[in-house]
Amino acid sequence: MVKSMRAPSEDSELEDDTAETTSAGDGRELTPDDLLMIRIQEGDQKAFDELVHRHQKRLFYFFLDNLRDPHLAEDLAQETLLKVYNQSWDYLPLGRFTSWMYRVARNLLIDDYRKRSHDALLHCRRPSEDDGDNFLGGVADDLSLPEEYAHKSEEQKKIHLLMQQLPDDQRQTLTLHYFGNLKLHEIAELMEANLATTKSRLRLAREKLKSLLEREGLDGS
Repeated sequence: MVKSMRAPSEDSELEDDTAETTSAGDGRELTPDDLLMIRIQEGDQKAFDELVHRHQKRLFYFFLDNLRDPHLAEDLAQETLLKVYNQSWDYLPLGRFTSWMYRVARNLLIDDYRKRSHDALLHCRRPSEDDGDNFLGGVADDLSLPEEYAHKSEEQKKIHLLMQQLPDDQRQTLTLHYFGNLKLHEIAELMEANLATTKSRLRLAREKLKSLLEREGLDGS
């Protein structure tokens, strides 16, 4: 199951999950993701592989732009999809799969924030001379990027770095909207904010990112 997951390739396009819906017998409109989840509930392994192919890239970049760690982004994208698989019986095919999946992803993101904050408090001390090798080893690990991310252009990497300067709520709103392809009302519900606040966060995120790009001599349009 997990072997079908890998770090997203930069050369392929993001999957379009806006395909036509299918009508269920009771009048409900079933999206392609709804149909895949129904097949997963019926034990169809190929349906899960298709779901991974459709959503892994967006999940990877959602986590990457919020964590700035390609290895961790890959791990959390896989963990999200495995949770989707394990919780598939909890999903009701109501045409809201993407929002449901990103709720799982955002909960994992919050858990990671909390864990790293806790770890930072536990290890907050001045390094001794004997810690030098360990420190350098940690830096080397941080620079070991997944192959696909390592081949990104310097401009693309700089954009990902600049996004880290956005406030968390604005950055998450931006990535959910563009990488998650969620509508504003879905993001508002997911982040437990009203629609006006969500619109404001997205506008401010765009303006700040545009300003940061222009300051770096990149095209901010």
